[in-house]
Amino acid sequence: MGYKNIASLFVALVFVSACSSKPKNDYDINYDFKALQSFTQLAPQPSDDPLSAQRIQTEITQQLSQKGFTENASSPDFKVAYGLLTQDKPKDSGLSIGLGTGSFGRSGGIGVGTSVGVPLGSDTAKIQTIQIDIIDTKTNKLIWRGADSFDFDGGGDKKAQDTAKAVSRILAQFPPQP
Repeated sequence: MGYKNIASLFVALVFVSACSSKPKNDYDINYDFKALQSFTQLAPQPSDDPLSAQRIQTEITQQLSQKGFTENASSPDFKVAYGLLTQDKPKDSGLSIGLGTGSFGRSGGIGVGTSVGVPLGSDTAKIQTIQIDIIDTKTNKLIWRGADSFDFDGGGDKKAQDTAKAVSRILAQFPPQP
């Protein structure tokens, strides 16, 4: 494989990894997360998307149970709350400017170019952001927060799967590893 092929492959990998979603999280660095064993979910805030809210709640219970936590409404170690925000996907301006260099034989050059993109796809694209909070039951203080987003065009099975994947990506980081 030549140098140009390796460089092209590297650029493609950087581009693909830049497009993938990585959930964000923050937590109390002094908290002993190893002591947590049981949880309960707080009642969700009213939502304009009750189907997604129900999916999130179900997925949180499944993910935490798979991690070995037990649902216990009467005396939990931590409470789980979540928020859901749906927004229109920002539209690109469609104009891009590029600067490049190159060489051909003994001579080199610099080029400047512009392009105007034609938007493809639907104007109905949305972004859904999910935030999950873990709250200590004894102190009633936030001890961990995670969030992630995904794009969607419609509802149904695909959106349900994307919701489950987003919750899974968020909770994959809980509890935090020192």
